[in-house]
Amino acid sequence: MRKNCTGGGSCLAVLKTQQNDASVEAFLHSVDEKRREDCFALLELMEEATGAPAKMWGASIVGFGEYHYKYASGRAAEWFLVGFSPRKQNLTLYIMAGFDRYEALLADLGKHSTGKSCLYIKRLSDVDWDVLRQLVIASVAHMQATNN
Repeated sequence: MRKNCTGGGSCLAVLKTQQNDASVEAFLHSVDEKRREDCFALLELMEEATGAPAKMWGASIVGFGEYHYKYASGRAAEWFLVGFSPRKQNLTLYIMAGFDRYEALLADLGKHSTGKSCLYIKRLSDVDWDVLRQLVIASVAHMQATNN
């Protein structure tokens, strides 16, 4: 996070990762060939789940849809509903937990690990595609229901 300060001395916290007009296609074509096919499959899945076109967020995250959120401190920001990033070690999927079937779906997914709002997958062939699809769709539905 960085500060955006005006001449009057007031500062607002600004997220470093912002939606931008960079080309999603160009970014995905720059990805390692082994990962590129997985990225295009995720692109199709997440566009279907959100009904929103892919947008670049920062230099390396592909996000879909967006929502407005507010921290307890009063600070507010925009973020994507669901997204992914082809990182060096894993495909990082940004999905939100908190819906009823989250743990059960993860148990059936296959080889993965998780972090806060992140699902790490080495390659799509390591997981059950139908379960992954259910996870993404349920996460999007949960986010839309709790942020409208």
